[in-house]
Amino acid sequence: MDIGRPWGFRLIGLDVAPGGKVYVHRIMRISEVARRAGVTTKTVRYYESLGLINPARLANGYRDYSEHDARMVGEARELNRLGIPVERTRPFLECLADGRAHADDCPSSLAAYRDAIDELTLRIEALSTRRSALSRLLREAAYRNSLADRPVIEGNIVSHLTQLPADLPVPEDDGAAAHLPGQVVPDIELHDTAGGIVALRALGAGRSIVYCYPLTGRPDTDLPEGWDNIPGARGCTSEACDFRDHHGDLKAAGATHVFGLSSQSTAYQKEVADRLRLPFPMVSDTGFRLAAALDLPTFEAGGVVLYKRITLVVRDGVIEHVFYPVFPPDKHARQVLRWLRDNPM
Repeated sequence: MDIGRPWGFRLIGLDVAPGGKVYVHRIMRISEVARRAGVTTKTVRYYESLGLINPARLANGYRDYSEHDARMVGEARELNRLGIPVERTRPFLECLADGRAHADDCPSSLAAYRDAIDELTLRIEALSTRRSALSRLLREAAYRNSLADRPVIEGNIVSHLTQLPADLPVPEDDGAAAHLPGQVVPDIELHDTAGGIVALRALGAGRSIVYCYPLTGRPDTDLPEGWDNIPGARGCTSEACDFRDHHGDLKAAGATHVFGLSSQSTAYQKEVADRLRLPFPMVSDTGFRLAAALDLPTFEAGGVVLYKRITLVVRDGVIEHVFYPVFPPDKHARQVLRWLRDNPM
């Protein structure tokens, strides 16, 4: 009885699957099986070669695929996507062939799940071990020529973090610091890398230098994408090195304190302070408390909010002078030093 050709195949009768389940048998081409199962015709033939499906042969020699075959191929594909090799999907397909409603209704299917989970666990552990080894090698290689384990001698170290590209974009003065001179420093306390608390309003008599910076890179970690193209972003490590190298001169010129301040955690900053051998503490403001109190400029990079580079000269609890925008960062400490010498207390 021919009732037409919906979806490209013809009803020719009924079949009984193993287990006694009766289903409609239709002649189905291999391309239709592949389309419905979401695989290629080559995959269907591969499954057939493994004995996962056994299509009948018509009198003319063509393969006679059925709805049952299409479902078996689809089940095998889904199990394979979950990490079960095609060759080991047989217990699930046999469960279907036995007339079960689901491929995992049989004890053998549950055992196959457990085997697959155990195998994945072993692979995860092996991959984790390899990842740890690679991370260790990366860190060793990245830090081998860093400032962490060599004497600080000018010209002795070549680092992508300390050397600045010649074509860095120059930040423009957007007026975001015009309101700061004369403002009283807020009464907030922040943790520093020396293990103490910095009370910004209680820094004592004299001048304190607080240079705010966006993000200090690490030798084994990539900087945010497009970092070099953001005006004022690149150069935090070289800026810190400049303050390190001229720390004694700044103190001699009247700076009672020097602090580097960013939104990174104290632990992150401590690695930088130790590696660069900074003689001054770095201050962590993860909550942007100083930015909120003084309306300091910030920007976003890689989905993270960061401080814009700005330096405050604080005298007796009041902002006496502001450097903004700061450029070039690798010479900024010398800019501050010149200002201190030109404006003695």
